[in-house]
Amino acid sequence: MEHFSALPIFVTVVECGSFSAAGQKLGLSKSAISKRITQLEQHLGIQLLQRTTRSLSLTDAGARYFEYIRPAVQLTQEGLDAISELQQTPKGNLRISVPMVFGRLYIAPLIAEFLKRYPDIQLQMQMDDKTTDLIAGGFDLAIRIGELPDSSLIARKIAPCMSVICASTAYLSQHGLPLTPSGLTQHNCLFYSYFQDGVEWSFHSPDGVQRVQPKGNYQVNNSDAIHQACLDGLGVANLPRFIVESDLQAGRLQALLTDFPLPEHGIYAVYPQRKYLPTKVTVLIEFLRDKLTNAD
Repeated sequence: MEHFSALPIFVTVVECGSFSAAGQKLGLSKSAISKRITQLEQHLGIQLLQRTTRSLSLTDAGARYFEYIRPAVQLTQEGLDAISELQQTPKGNLRISVPMVFGRLYIAPLIAEFLKRYPDIQLQMQMDDKTTDLIAGGFDLAIRIGELPDSSLIARKIAPCMSVICASTAYLSQHGLPLTPSGLTQHNCLFYSYFQDGVEWSFHSPDGVQRVQPKGNYQVNNSDAIHQACLDGLGVANLPRFIVESDLQAGRLQALLTDFPLPEHGIYAVYPQRKYLPTKVTVLIEFLRDKLTNAD
């Protein structure tokens, strides 16, 4: 019967695409994962996975076995989730993914309070601006900002997110103020590589939505870097207010095109679709909604 305990490991390896990613999700070492899969294959007398130094793939037998085993493992997980809903004390490993700058400014400062409130939860947080594959990465929850692509994931809005076009006074004194969105084409604009809507910037106006394809000489995948370049007078940036609000208040940056507001985006808690949501995930979502909605 011992081989039955290896079935969730096998399913997780296939879903995550590697032993190391499955190990992160399950809290096991890569070698321990490999050993359990080998033992399962020996018990079945057939190879399930084709391993190379760079890739991992299912054999024909492995693909057929996975097709039958996965629903059983999912049903078992649903049972565990259903029981978890009845727990008075949330507990267990909780793996989350958050954007780098937002995580540093708003999530990381809340972690100590959250874990003091729920000491039986073991939290692992990964900070990355890339859109992480929750299933492959073994994440229970991700925080995402902006428009969300269609997917099988569930999203709950936890706070609004407003952005602003801004530049430093030094830059504006040298290059002047853009008076309309189309005027941005005459300015050096700073680009965020992972912007959900692409390079195009959209503005609300009395005549409807105006879209501008800004041009500039600096593109980077980190909002902190764009923020710093904007403060240094390199150009005009499109940044969330949660990053630049203090600079706007202090006069280090100036908000531009205020008669042409940018679309409001949301800050979302995103998680894989499940019949029962584990209590550890529910309490984190509610905690973040309370803290971020009431944040100054």
